[in-house]
Amino acid sequence: MIRFLRPGDPPDAFPPLEQALDEPDGLLCAGGDLSPARLLEAYRRGIFPWYSVGQPILWWSPNPRAVLFPGEFRVSRSLAKTLRNRGCETRLDSAFAEVVVRCADTELRPEGTWISPDMQSAYLELHRLGHAHSVETWQAGRLVGGLYGVALGRVFFGESMFSIERDASKVALARLVEEAMARGIELIDCQVTSPHLESLGARSIPRARFSALLSAAIPHAGTHPAWD
Repeated sequence: MIRFLRPGDPPDAFPPLEQALDEPDGLLCAGGDLSPARLLEAYRRGIFPWYSVGQPILWWSPNPRAVLFPGEFRVSRSLAKTLRNRGCETRLDSAFAEVVVRCADTELRPEGTWISPDMQSAYLELHRLGHAHSVETWQAGRLVGGLYGVALGRVFFGESMFSIERDASKVALARLVEEAMARGIELIDCQVTSPHLESLGARSIPRARFSALLSAAIPHAGTHPAWD
């Protein structure tokens, strides 16, 4: 059995990560709300929300955890060619809401989406508060790819990405890695691994190590100004 949180419970009322289920991998608890305070506390602890419309809010902390250390990012020959020759421009936080909407677009995700209207509203609020950011790929003045996530301390928690032109999301990821290295971000959370992420340099680490890295990299207080 998993614990059910009530909306009025304190933001830090999550159970210990060790109580997460093995099957389904990482399911820790359900319920609560998507308030900024609860979301930020979840990320600090290595927990993220992921659920479908009609379900209660489900909170996850899988073991192992997929991460990308910025220095391990792999630029393939095809991506290097795209970066050189496709005339792409990358921007930060210039179209956050549109990136979130595109990531939720079921025409781009025929398997369906977990980015419900409530989730979209929650991350728009985090963006307004300076915690959530988008990295966008533009071509001829048109948004063709991007990603969004949450930045806390020296960690960027990736949430989703989209692409409507070849390699456009990879171009955005390359810019994220560039920003991470410039801003002292040590870790990009990818949540769950995939062959696509592994081809870019992501790897899986034990949840205990991931948690230790977060404890060292995320302060428990302080401001997180918007990216420029």
